[in-house]
Amino acid sequence: METAPFHAGEVAVQARLGVAARMDEIGRKVVRDHMPEQHQRFYEQLPFMLAGSVDPAGRPWATLLVGRPGFVQAPDAWHLTLEARPISGDPAAAGMTAGAPLGLLGIELHTRRRNRVNGELLQAGASGLRLRVTQTVGNCPQYIQRREFEFVRDAADTRPRAIERVDDLEGDAAWFIAEADTLFVASHAGQAGVDVSHRGGPAGFVVQEDARTLLVPDYSGNRMFMTLGNLQLDGRAGLLFIDFERGDLLTLTGRAEIVWDGPEVTALGPAERAWRFHLDEGYWLRDALPLRWRFRDWAPQNRR
Repeated sequence: METAPFHAGEVAVQARLGVAARMDEIGRKVVRDHMPEQHQRFYEQLPFMLAGSVDPAGRPWATLLVGRPGFVQAPDAWHLTLEARPISGDPAAAGMTAGAPLGLLGIELHTRRRNRVNGELLQAGASGLRLRVTQTVGNCPQYIQRREFEFVRDAADTRPRAIERVDDLEGDAAWFIAEADTLFVASHAGQAGVDVSHRGGPAGFVVQEDARTLLVPDYSGNRMFMTLGNLQLDGRAGLLFIDFERGDLLTLTGRAEIVWDGPEVTALGPAERAWRFHLDEGYWLRDALPLRWRFRDWAPQNRR
């Protein structure tokens, strides 16, 4: 890109951590306004994509869009079509309307490949979604646990078998988060659009501080700070935890604040900083996914 690809929040975080000049140089080389051929073909072979949307109240939510490989198509470098509809009852669906921003993350767990693409929805309806691409970037394979997927029913059957409101993170939610080694986070920064990102670590890497508060470690990454940059401008986030064995989704939205240092960060071991999430609203979408995953091995960074 000829111009700097980072918005004010991202630049502010980069500057605070002393990498702004270097990331401006790197960003112009690796952040694009179109999809390279390799990314186009990668998305077309996936059975699911993570999505981040913003509901009418301005709250971000993270979710999955699912289909048999080929349900995503890239007719050219600037457009993606997804032959999939949002999960029934998923609060993320409220933000998937024509003209709305949408963040997508293509991730292949069994190879640890991932690429991000953000844009504007040109179409959203019964036939699926059509995205105009505005920003793409490749991501590194760090912190991704390897898992093999399989379909256990028709790919279009994403109807949750039950939907339960979550008012606190006690009971099932506390147990599930304490065992989780993967989460996805959606964030946004106004006109800059929406991002959805992967976070991984050893089982239990997310710390529950009380019935409505989580502390998420921020490990060394690509230094673009897209999620933290969004939180710098708009302190709201959507979290998604996937039950890879049962097909459940625990989807949460709330307020988030960056924790730059202090004893709570020191206690997180290799984390360089953290962010604290305060729950506003959440839902269990029970057995919503027609996919299941089998654990293969830990990411090298998480083998401890």
